[in-house]
Amino acid sequence: MLTKLQAMKERYALLGEQLSAPDALSDMSVWQKNSKEQAELRETVEKYDEYLQAEREMQDAFALAESETDAEMRKLFSDEAYAQKARLAELLGELKILLLPKDKNDERSCILEIRAGTGGEEAALFAGVLSRMYQNYCAAHRLRVETIELSETELGGIKEAVYGVTGVGAYKLLKYESGVHRVQRVPATETQGRIHTSAATVVVLPEAEEVEVEINDKDIRIDIFHSGGAGGQNVNKVASAVRITHFPTGIVVTCQDERSQLKNKERAFKVLRSRIYDFYNGQNAKEREENRRSMVGSGDRSERIRTYNFPQSRVTDHRIGLSQYNLEAFIAGDIDSMVEALAIADREAMLASQEN
Repeated sequence: MLTKLQAMKERYALLGEQLSAPDALSDMSVWQKNSKEQAELRETVEKYDEYLQAEREMQDAFALAESETDAEMRKLFSDEAYAQKARLAELLGELKILLLPKDKNDERSCILEIRAGTGGEEAALFAGVLSRMYQNYCAAHRLRVETIELSETELGGIKEAVYGVTGVGAYKLLKYESGVHRVQRVPATETQGRIHTSAATVVVLPEAEEVEVEINDKDIRIDIFHSGGAGGQNVNKVASAVRITHFPTGIVVTCQDERSQLKNKERAFKVLRSRIYDFYNGQNAKEREENRRSMVGSGDRSERIRTYNFPQSRVTDHRIGLSQYNLEAFIAGDIDSMVEALAIADREAMLASQEN
């Protein structure tokens, strides 16, 4: 590990020389590439410098303690040496974390999809609760949420909602939310006070750039039709809704939220690119990680990940066995502590898999 860190330090220094060279700006694409690489290395290299400094101070303190004849001074130097030794162990742990493989999608914007599952109208109402929860969470983190597709029920529930979440790190904040969310509560329509269980599915996809996903005209079919709303009434008399079918993957995307056919088509292609990217990227990830068992689960949409128990005001994440008794604040968008716990569990699982 230390050999790898030393190589990163040398590479960081070389990039610094190249970026400060007189002709560094003659090729902007090379300058930007080098600048980005240096920025990615900076935190790790600075932490490694701290490690080397602590190592030097430990060795100096041990040497002084060995050569010192005064007992009091010898103890003072010895205490300093062992303090630096403990600091070295801490820094080594931090460096191990920094060297973990980075999720290349973490800094991207993302597509957030919410669908009502089992439970009829109550499931749709719960999907609406999740929709508001994520919109509040995104607003607290200054992420912009754009409605791409929205299908509501007559009682105000959501059959299906697709949002574009824009901002640096959007995918990193939301990626652990993919899966089946279950709710246990007494529905407003229940006359005898019985607790019902229903579910909604959440899918979070990293937003793909056009250059990353090539969509050939021969591989798709685009259908244009009239938009429809809750109860089946026409939202727009002009045929502006767009449905795109991608034959190689079987992925179908529909967008009808905008009155403009062009805007609906743009948004549909945006979602399609992300779903195709996830389709192929997910296949590669499974091949690479088939032997790794992450504590936070696969993130597969069929996997039950969390239960919202209203009578007990409890939220339980089944992947890490964590329960919190702050349901009201949680569904209002205060989910940071759960997201952080999931990130820590994932990191620990990755560290364990490297050590085995």
